[in-house]
This record gives sequence, structure tokens and C-alpha cells, in this order.
Amino acid sequence: MNVAEYGKPLQRTETPIPGLTVWDIPVHGDNRGWFKENWQREKMVAAGLPDFAPVQNNVSFNESVGTTRGLHAEPWDKWVSVATGRVFGAWVDLREGPSFGTSFTVEIDPSVAVFVPRGVANGFQTLEPNTAYSYLVNDHWSPDASYAFVNVADPAAAIEWPIPLSDAILSEKDRDHPALDAALSVQPKRMLVVGAGGQLGQALREAYRGDDTVEFAEREELPLDAASLWSARRWNDYSTIVNAAAYTAVDAAESADGRAQAWATNASAVAELARIAQAHAITLVHVSSDYVFDGSSTRPYREDDQLSPLGVYGQSKAAGDIACRLAERHYIVRTSWVIGSGRNFVSTMRSLAEKGVDPRVVDDQLGRLTFTTEIARGIRHLLEVGAPFGTYNLTGAGPVRSWADIAREVFAATGHSPDRITGVSTADYFASATAPVAPRPSNSTLDTSKIEATGFVPADALESLHAYLRNR
Repeated sequence: MNVAEYGKPLQRTETPIPGLTVWDIPVHGDNRGWFKENWQREKMVAAGLPDFAPVQNNVSFNESVGTTRGLHAEPWDKWVSVATGRVFGAWVDLREGPSFGTSFTVEIDPSVAVFVPRGVANGFQTLEPNTAYSYLVNDHWSPDASYAFVNVADPAAAIEWPIPLSDAILSEKDRDHPALDAALSVQPKRMLVVGAGGQLGQALREAYRGDDTVEFAEREELPLDAASLWSARRWNDYSTIVNAAAYTAVDAAESADGRAQAWATNASAVAELARIAQAHAITLVHVSSDYVFDGSSTRPYREDDQLSPLGVYGQSKAAGDIACRLAERHYIVRTSWVIGSGRNFVSTMRSLAEKGVDPRVVDDQLGRLTFTTEIARGIRHLLEVGAPFGTYNLTGAGPVRSWADIAREVFAATGHSPDRITGVSTADYFASATAPVAPRPSNSTLDTSKIEATGFVPADALESLHAYLRNR
């Protein structure tokens, strides 16, 4: 190796292929030889390398000059470097999209490494005898893995091999791969929505209608238990998991059976999803609740306020929040007073109005309505803008109201007198209850300034309420 290569600073260089980056690596040498940190997570991630979570280190040795391999697009990310000798590296983008067919080449010696994103075909040609190069990958080989190939000699790939392929050592399999115009394109990693049969799942289906990279799984298709989740999918094919599943029967959670179900769905399943996400560098989106707080605050709750749940439901949701944080790449979307398709508070109030019932409605619990369409929009926003990972409050905007206030709005909007609503305290409302009743937070108002700082503008809750009533 040329002594002039010693002492280069660690730095990244972009290439014409999106995500494919070339790296100068500091190599330290003297009369004894040389040393380098071939991969150093903290330094390289800080310098812009994706935190791709490698799980395997492979070494390839070629004795002869001109040994040529590729072009193969593999279903994992790859960090390629040289231990001894020199290699000519060639890459062709086979990912579906506008960059399909873009090529790039560079010579690699021990002071140069290349990060190769999933779906970019890579090929190598040795330029010195006894060359060894290594590569870190973030998945294990599997018979179910899907590859794409392109012929190393195809002029459309625009690869000028230093040693003519007629003189190179090349397998017949590599010679027979298809030309670029016949090569399969590599599909992007998919998003999986878990709990897709619920109200939020339905809203997410609508938000991602027509996007074939989003997969929806209802409880029957993907049970949320530790025994089956880990092997339920080839997880390295996914970039994102959205957990729209939840046990939301607040009062039933106070019973023995309900308690077990609440903890299984709201906490244990989240922990397992977080473990999967962490192991496979997947982004986990988890939907949380105002019930993680006791409601005693005199101001809207912020994302970093101390968790203080009152009942079993809130405790299981708080545990789920903590478990979700085990995945480094996570969004906790905390919301309140959720309204979606199917039976809910708003539909119940309209039904009572139409039936001539004059209900008693709680007037000492305060918050803002949040429609599932708004939660789905917020989730998509966080993912598309690449907001910093963490917790975000997401509710409707506008004045804080009580449940009685909202009931009056429903009555008025549907042509009925709001005076038919009688406001009562929570204690009076449940005074005659015979089954266990969960404690409710009196203040469910969440501060949404953090998500607003990412460019998301929450819809006004009252305007959303009126639109919801018009469309149903």
C-alpha cells in the first residue's frame, strides 16, 4: 500500500447512486505495517453512515489478478473494504425508481470503504494478487432472500472494467446474467401496519391507499404474541412497523381477564415489536394515550412529563411507551379522545339525539378530540419528513373542551338543541355503576408544539367534528 494513503481523515463522499457512499478511512502505519478501524459505529454514524446494524462479517480472498465477481443486488446493506491488495468496485442501482440503472465505479484500497444500500448491485475485480476484501452485512443468508442481477458485460451498465472481461476470471453464472433492460428491479422495503382491523388501522389504509409498499395485518393474520411474532415475517424486508393495535376497553381492563389482555396487547406485544425493530434496524411507530398521565397537571402535558397512570389501561399503555423506547428508531405518537369509524362517543351522541334521549354527560374531564384520520396523517408526516426519533403529542387543535361541551356540539350540528345535555361530574356519572370503573384523568390536554415544529399543523378539532358528522 502506498505510504501516501496513510493519515487520511474519516470522511464521506456521495455518489450518483442515492445512498451509495465512498469513505476515506484513516490508516496508521510505520515500519511494522499499518492499522485501521475498519468499522467504528460511533464515529462513522456521527459522520453520516447509516446505523445499519451489521450482523455478519465475511471475507473474500482472490489469489489471481482479474478475478471478477458480480453484479449482484442483495437484500441487505453492505459495508465493503479491503484488507490487502486493491479492488476495482462497480455498482449499478437496481432499485425500482428514477435512479434505476445508474452506475458508479471506484478503486478500493485499505484506506477506502464503500457503503452499499440494499438493492444496489455490486461487482468487484481484483487489481493485485492475493487480494482480500471484507464486507459487513445486516442480515443472514436465507433461502427466501430475493436477489437481482445484471450482466457484467452489458454496455448499458456502463462499467469500464480495468482488465477486459475476455482476460478476466469470471464464473459462467455471472456471464449469463440478464442485461440491464431485462433485469428485475428491487422493490423497496415495506411498511407493516399491525392491528389494521381497528379504527386507526382503517384510517391508515385510507392514508396509504394505492401504495403497494404498505402491508396491513389484522389480528387474525398476525397475532401479537411473543411465540409467533419473531418468526412471523422476514423482518429485514421491512423498514417500518406501525403498531395500530391496542386494548382500549378502559373499564374492562380493571377485571382479571381484561387486565391480562391489556398488558398482553399494550405492553408485552410492544416489547416484542421493539425487540424485532432493534434487531433489524426497523422504525417502530407506536400509538400512545393521554391515560399515561393522571390528569392533575394545570397545563397541557408535554412529551417529557413524568408518566403517572391511574388505572390498568393507563399503566399498560405507559409500560408500552417504555418498551417502545428499547428500539432506537422509534416514534411514540401520544394522542387523546380518539374518534374513528365505528362506534364512538360522537356517533353515540348523534344516535341519542335522534332517538330523543337527553343524556347526562361528564363535564369535569377536559381535552381535545383527535380523529383517526389526523393520527394517520401525523404518522405519515413524521415518517416522510424524517423527524427526529422520540415521542410526539398529536391531537386536534383548538380550545379545550369537556365531554359535555362536545356532546352539545354534536347535538347542535345535527339539528338538535344543545340544552338537552346535562353536565355532571365524573363521580356522579359513575355513582350507580355496579362493575369496576377505571379512574379517568381530569386533564387530557396535550401540548402539540413539538410535532408542530416539524411542520405538522394539527387540524382544528371542532372543524374535524363537523366534517365527520357531514360525511356519516
